[in-house]
Amino acid sequence: KDSPDVISFPPLVFLTALAAGLILNWLIPSPKFSSDLSKAVGALLGFLGSCVGLWGFYTFHRAGTNVRPNRPVTALVTNGPFRYSRNPFYVAMTIVYLGITLCVGLPWLLATLIPALLMVHWRIVRREEQFLESRFGEDYRAYKARVHRWI
Repeated sequence: KDSPDVISFPPLVFLTALAAGLILNWLIPSPKFSSDLSKAVGALLGFLGSCVGLWGFYTFHRAGTNVRPNRPVTALVTNGPFRYSRNPFYVAMTIVYLGITLCVGLPWLLATLIPALLMVHWRIVRREEQFLESRFGEDYRAYKARVHRWI
């Protein structure tokens, strides 16, 4: 096996959570918490999360490995944003999601983020970790010992 057996393409998990939150808000409207400040902070978070994601993508590209978890893994990437988090893509998607939530001000989006994060943690990240440990052995265990899973 040359790639982890994850349940879904991770951005789809976040997009599904976003869509579910919007549908829930349509079915059961909740008061918005949006303000000029929350919109500005949300836009900043969206920008910063996008930058982290692009940095990770660029780092994977330079290492010659695939970003998509259903494609073959050809290298253990430990530089760039992977020096600070073993999962900067998921951290980036969470930051962007929170930015969107602050911009639109819908509490349902926070509620649907929770199951998305649980799914990412248990059904994607844990499987990726098992795969990487079997694929890269001691190199991955040493990396795991020095870099946090999230931040």
